[in-house]
Parts: sequence; structure tokens; C-alpha cells
Amino acid sequence: MMGKVTECGSLYEWTGPQMKETFQSELTWQGELSKGQKKASEKMIEAIKNKSDLLVWAVCGAGKTEVLFHGIEYALNKGMSVCIATPRTDVVLELEPRIRKVFQGLNIAVLYGGSPQRFQIAPLMIATTHQLMRYKNAFDVLIVDEVDAFPYSIDERLQFAVLKAMRKKGVRIYLSATPSKKMKRDVSRGQLEAIKIPLRFHGQPLPVPSFQWIGHWKKKLNKNELPSTVMNWLEKHIKRKRRVLLFVPSISTMKKVTKILREHHVNVEGVSADDQERKQKVQHFRDYAYDVLVTTTILERGVTIQNVQVGVLGAESTIFTESALVQISGRVGRHPQYSNGDVFFFHFGLTRRMKQAKKHIVNMNDTAAQEFSEK
Repeated sequence: MMGKVTECGSLYEWTGPQMKETFQSELTWQGELSKGQKKASEKMIEAIKNKSDLLVWAVCGAGKTEVLFHGIEYALNKGMSVCIATPRTDVVLELEPRIRKVFQGLNIAVLYGGSPQRFQIAPLMIATTHQLMRYKNAFDVLIVDEVDAFPYSIDERLQFAVLKAMRKKGVRIYLSATPSKKMKRDVSRGQLEAIKIPLRFHGQPLPVPSFQWIGHWKKKLNKNELPSTVMNWLEKHIKRKRRVLLFVPSISTMKKVTKILREHHVNVEGVSADDQERKQKVQHFRDYAYDVLVTTTILERGVTIQNVQVGVLGAESTIFTESALVQISGRVGRHPQYSNGDVFFFHFGLTRRMKQAKKHIVNMNDTAAQEFSEK
């Protein structure tokens, strides 16, 4: 970006007053927060006031985005610069229309690879964590959504970029349904403030995954077949006019499965990270253009589709970590009218990760039930 940079050259940075653009308009969102959301929203405002970092540990479908609205409004009205950063471009594209809708008239910059606004500065920015490498001492409030997601969770450069992009007295707000062991440890030691939302905004528990053994499914694929259990499960939901997200461990598997389903006259499409048309395909799926969308883990988070059922083919594969399986399960039952649904892990052998994901979901449901009974 800078061209040739040598050790004997000079680099300059601005040390004068920061350009601030205060946003004085009201939040245009008219929705209501659940008790858990309200508690987290108030905690976020408190963290911004006290300049202390905060983890919002919320189940998939708790309505984390809505939790942010009042905190962002408070910060903007105080003349603070705010950035919502997330590891994946898909989540940035999902967040943009929702944020624009509730902060109408505000100058918002949206930054991701190939974004036309890449060098823009605005009071509110939505960006991939990669884009934060371009900034230094830029933000008063930095919200890191999906903090457990790849590649942010394993790439120290991205974690450094977040620290560098913040002002010295800046505040980090972390959002996650599946925080890392380190984060949980920091919370238990009192080194990081946390607020937990164990219940979805509509008050219904998380759908608990079912395990289904399907034998050596890779051999079946090589014969251009899908295990009969998987086919029967898909056909059952297609007959009932329910759409299905079928997660697979690799791009090659996605292509094979999509081809097999087409040969069985299923209205199906496939998506992966290297698909240039994935945004349009997801939108078409939302608009009922397909019955089944076969996907890699690219759609494990940040995507909301009404009345969708979820299957994981080859759930024993190493790519399906505990957090990935929890996030995948969280695609189901997000809408108040369709608050339950099927989550099936089709496997060739139970793994510890699968059991831990199920335990995680059951524990969150138990915590929510306990809190509800106490009230």
C-alpha cells in the first residue's frame, strides 16, 4: 500500500486534533429488547462510560445486533468514533443494511476486500478485521463481533490490528456465542467483564442437535449416492415446504453432493468461500428459489433464514469444531414464528467435539430455564 519502504526513510503520522463528526439524530429503531438484551445493552453503555472492555456472551439468535444499538447511539452522541469489526465479509454484508436502517442519515463506511469505501473515515464503520490493519489510534469504541470466528481466533496479526486501531483509552466490546477458553478464563479471573444472554430474544430454547450414524458416507459419494437416511430426511422436509441448509466439510464434497441431489431432481444450489455469487445465492435461498442449499462452513454464522432446517454431513470431520457446530445449530429456530426445527449431525463416528457442542447448547438452555424460574 505504501510502495517502497526503507529503514532510512521517514514515516509520518498525524498527532494533531482528531476530526470528529457528532451524530445527534435519534435512533430510528422502534423494536423492543428482551430482558436479557436490555441488561446487556445497559452493560455496554456502562462499559463505554467507564472505558472498560466487555464480553457479551450471547447464544446464537439472542439478537446481539439489537443489543448494540443504544450503546452505539450513546457513543456517537458523545462524539466518539465507532467501528463494528467482524472476521468475515458475509457478516459485514449482513450487518450493513440492518445498521443503515436504524441509523438513517448517518455517514457509515463499509470496508471489506474490494469495497469502494476502503479509504473512507466515518463516525460509524463496519469492517472486516483485516481492514483494521489500515488504521492506528482511530476508534474510541471497537466492537468485535464473532470474536471466536476463523481467521481472527487464530491469527495474532488480526488481534494486534484490533489493538492498534483503538485509541489509547478506547473500549473493546467482544460479542460471541462460543468464547474461547482464554476468554472464559479471563472472565473467571475477573480480568474481563462479561454479561451472558442464555436465551433467544423470542424466549424459546435453542434446538438441541440429534446424532445420526450414516456409515461410510464418503464411499457412497464415490458411487454417486447419498446415504438413504440423509435422502429420506431431506425429502421429508422438502415435502413439507421447509428449506434445508446442508453443511459439508469441503468444497469438493459440496460439489459432489449438489450434483447427486440434482440427479435426484432436487431443487438445490451449492455455495463456498471461493464462490463469487454466494451473496446472490443466499438471497435467492431466502426468497425460496431453492429447497436445499449445500454449503461449507462459510455460512456457519451471521446468516438468518426463516424456517430453515440444518443437517451436517460428515459431522465427525475435524473442520467441525465445537464452536462451528454450536454456530451451525444456531441457524435453526431464530424466527419467533419458527422457533424450533431440526438439527441433525450425520456422522461416521461420534466425536468429542460433537458431544461438547450438544452439551454447550443443553447447558445454555438449562441456564436460561433457571433464570426464568428465579424470576
